[in-house]
Amino acid sequence: MEQNLKAIKAFFFDIDGVMTDGTVLCDANAEPLRIFNEKDGHGLRMAALNGYTLAVITGGRTESVRKRMTAYGIPYENVYMHSRDKCRVLAEACERFGLKPEEVLFMGDDLPDIPALQYAGLGVVPADAVQEAKDAADIVSPVCGGKGFVRWTLEMVMKAQGRWVFDVRKYENMF
Repeated sequence: MEQNLKAIKAFFFDIDGVMTDGTVLCDANAEPLRIFNEKDGHGLRMAALNGYTLAVITGGRTESVRKRMTAYGIPYENVYMHSRDKCRVLAEACERFGLKPEEVLFMGDDLPDIPALQYAGLGVVPADAVQEAKDAADIVSPVCGGKGFVRWTLEMVMKAQGRWVFDVRKYENMF
Protein backbone atom coordinates (compact mmCIF):
# COMPACT_ATOMS: atom_id res chain seq x y z
CA MET A 1 0.00 0.00 0.00
CA GLU A 2 2.88 2.40 0.76
CA GLN A 3 4.01 2.27 -2.92
CA ASN A 4 0.46 3.02 -4.07
CA LEU A 5 0.27 6.05 -1.77
CA LYS A 6 3.59 7.34 -3.06
CA ALA A 7 2.38 7.15 -6.69
CA ILE A 8 -0.56 9.53 -6.15
CA LYS A 9 -0.42 12.86 -8.02
CA ALA A 10 -4.12 13.72 -8.09
CA PHE A 11 -7.20 13.61 -5.89
CA PHE A 12 -10.69 13.37 -7.37
CA PHE A 13 -13.79 13.18 -5.23
CA ASP A 14 -17.54 13.22 -5.01
CA ILE A 15 -19.31 15.84 -2.88
CA ASP A 16 -22.40 14.46 -1.11
CA GLY A 17 -21.39 11.81 1.42
CA VAL A 18 -17.69 12.58 0.94
CA MET A 19 -17.19 16.32 1.47
CA THR A 20 -20.53 16.44 3.31
CA ASP A 21 -22.34 13.98 5.54
CA GLY A 22 -24.90 13.49 2.78
CA THR A 23 -27.52 15.77 4.32
CA VAL A 24 -28.98 18.33 1.94
CA LEU A 25 -31.22 21.13 3.16
CA CYS A 26 -33.18 23.22 0.67
CA ASP A 27 -34.07 26.88 0.87
CA ALA A 28 -37.47 28.30 -0.16
CA ASN A 29 -36.38 28.18 -3.82
CA ALA A 30 -35.38 24.48 -3.53
CA GLU A 31 -31.70 25.49 -3.77
CA PRO A 32 -29.70 22.76 -2.00
CA LEU A 33 -27.62 23.88 0.99
CA ARG A 34 -24.70 21.81 2.25
CA ILE A 35 -22.41 21.89 5.26
CA PHE A 36 -18.67 21.48 4.60
CA ASN A 37 -16.00 20.60 7.14
CA GLU A 38 -13.27 23.25 7.17
CA LYS A 39 -10.62 20.71 8.20
CA ASP A 40 -11.34 19.04 4.86
CA GLY A 41 -11.03 22.47 3.26
CA HIS A 42 -7.66 23.13 4.83
CA GLY A 43 -6.45 19.70 3.70
CA LEU A 44 -7.50 20.60 0.15
CA ARG A 45 -5.62 23.89 0.35
CA MET A 46 -2.54 22.00 1.57
CA ALA A 47 -2.84 19.61 -1.39
CA ALA A 48 -3.25 22.53 -3.81
CA LEU A 49 -0.20 24.27 -2.33
CA ASN A 50 1.77 21.06 -2.78
CA GLY A 51 0.96 20.89 -6.49
CA TYR A 52 -1.52 18.01 -6.56
CA THR A 53 -4.23 17.99 -9.21
CA LEU A 54 -7.61 18.36 -7.49
CA ALA A 55 -10.99 17.78 -9.08
CA VAL A 56 -14.60 17.11 -8.16
CA ILE A 57 -16.90 14.72 -10.01
CA THR A 58 -20.44 15.10 -8.71
CA GLY A 59 -23.96 14.34 -9.81
CA GLY A 60 -25.05 17.65 -8.27
CA ARG A 61 -25.27 20.87 -10.21
CA THR A 62 -25.37 23.79 -7.81
CA GLU A 63 -23.01 26.68 -8.45
CA SER A 64 -22.58 27.11 -4.69
CA VAL A 65 -20.58 23.85 -4.67
CA ARG A 66 -18.35 25.09 -7.49
CA LYS A 67 -17.74 28.37 -5.64
CA ARG A 68 -16.95 26.56 -2.38
CA MET A 69 -14.47 24.27 -4.14
CA THR A 70 -12.67 27.21 -5.77
CA ALA A 71 -12.23 28.67 -2.26
CA TYR A 72 -10.41 25.44 -1.38
CA GLY A 73 -8.00 25.82 -4.30
CA ILE A 74 -9.77 23.68 -6.88
CA PRO A 75 -9.90 25.44 -10.26
CA TYR A 76 -13.36 26.27 -11.56
CA GLU A 77 -12.92 24.05 -14.62
CA ASN A 78 -11.95 21.08 -12.41
CA VAL A 79 -15.43 20.83 -10.93
CA TYR A 80 -17.37 18.38 -13.09
CA MET A 81 -21.06 18.84 -12.35
CA HIS A 82 -24.12 16.74 -13.24
CA SER A 83 -21.90 13.70 -13.85
CA ARG A 84 -23.83 10.51 -14.39
CA ASP A 85 -20.93 8.35 -15.62
CA LYS A 86 -18.21 9.28 -13.16
CA CYS A 87 -15.76 6.70 -14.49
CA ARG A 88 -15.98 8.17 -18.00
CA VAL A 89 -15.48 11.68 -16.63
CA LEU A 90 -12.52 10.45 -14.55
CA ALA A 91 -10.91 8.76 -17.56
CA GLU A 92 -11.36 11.89 -19.69
CA ALA A 93 -9.92 14.06 -16.90
CA CYS A 94 -6.91 11.76 -16.59
CA GLU A 95 -6.28 12.24 -20.29
CA ARG A 96 -6.72 16.01 -19.96
CA PHE A 97 -4.21 16.20 -17.09
CA GLY A 98 -1.80 13.61 -18.49
CA LEU A 99 -2.36 11.25 -15.57
CA LYS A 100 -2.25 7.47 -15.45
CA PRO A 101 -5.06 5.84 -13.41
CA GLU A 102 -2.51 4.58 -10.86
CA GLU A 103 -1.56 8.22 -10.13
CA VAL A 104 -5.13 9.08 -9.12
CA LEU A 105 -6.96 8.62 -5.83
CA PHE A 106 -10.75 8.77 -6.03
CA MET A 107 -12.99 9.33 -3.00
CA GLY A 108 -16.61 8.21 -3.25
CA ASP A 109 -19.30 6.72 -1.05
CA ASP A 110 -22.22 5.35 -3.05
CA LEU A 111 -23.23 3.16 -6.00
CA PRO A 112 -22.56 5.76 -8.76
CA ASP A 113 -18.97 6.05 -7.47
CA ILE A 114 -18.05 2.37 -7.74
CA PRO A 115 -16.71 2.35 -11.33
CA ALA A 116 -14.51 5.40 -10.58
CA LEU A 117 -13.31 3.81 -7.32
CA GLN A 118 -12.27 0.76 -9.32
CA TYR A 119 -10.69 2.73 -12.20
CA ALA A 120 -8.49 4.91 -10.02
CA GLY A 121 -5.17 3.66 -8.69
CA LEU A 122 -6.62 4.02 -5.19
CA GLY A 123 -10.29 4.10 -4.30
CA VAL A 124 -11.05 5.38 -0.80
CA VAL A 125 -14.43 5.51 0.94
CA PRO A 126 -15.61 6.95 4.26
CA ALA A 127 -16.66 4.74 7.16
CA ASP A 128 -20.34 5.37 6.41
CA ALA A 129 -20.18 4.51 2.69
CA VAL A 130 -22.65 1.96 1.35
CA GLN A 131 -21.41 -1.62 1.60
CA GLU A 132 -21.02 -2.05 -2.15
CA ALA A 133 -18.68 0.97 -2.30
CA LYS A 134 -16.71 -0.39 0.67
CA ASP A 135 -16.34 -3.71 -1.15
CA ALA A 136 -15.04 -1.91 -4.28
CA ALA A 137 -12.61 0.36 -2.41
CA ASP A 138 -8.93 -0.18 -1.69
CA ILE A 139 -9.19 1.69 1.62
CA VAL A 140 -12.12 2.20 4.00
CA SER A 141 -11.46 5.18 6.25
CA PRO A 142 -12.37 5.12 9.94
CA VAL A 143 -13.80 8.65 9.40
CA CYS A 144 -17.31 9.39 8.12
CA GLY A 145 -18.10 11.61 5.15
CA GLY A 146 -18.31 15.31 5.99
CA LYS A 147 -16.55 14.74 9.30
CA GLY A 148 -12.94 15.05 8.16
CA PHE A 149 -12.80 12.10 5.75
CA VAL A 150 -11.24 14.13 2.94
CA ARG A 151 -8.63 15.59 5.29
CA TRP A 152 -7.82 12.11 6.66
CA THR A 153 -7.28 10.81 3.12
CA LEU A 154 -5.21 13.77 1.90
CA GLU A 155 -3.08 13.73 5.03
CA MET A 156 -2.45 9.98 4.74
CA VAL A 157 -1.10 10.37 1.20
CA MET A 158 0.89 13.54 1.80
CA LYS A 159 2.50 12.12 4.94
CA ALA A 160 3.46 8.95 3.03
CA GLN A 161 5.11 11.21 0.44
CA GLY A 162 6.77 13.49 3.04
CA ARG A 163 4.72 16.45 1.74
CA TRP A 164 2.49 17.18 4.72
CA VAL A 165 4.22 20.47 5.49
CA PHE A 166 2.49 23.77 6.22
CA ASP A 167 4.28 26.85 4.86
CA VAL A 168 2.49 29.98 6.01
CA ARG A 169 4.21 32.07 3.29
CA LYS A 170 2.66 29.98 0.53
CA TYR A 171 -0.66 29.95 2.36
CA GLU A 172 -0.74 33.75 2.75
CA ASN A 173 -0.30 34.19 -0.99
CA MET A 174 -2.69 31.42 -2.06
CA PHE A 175 -5.78 33.53 -2.76
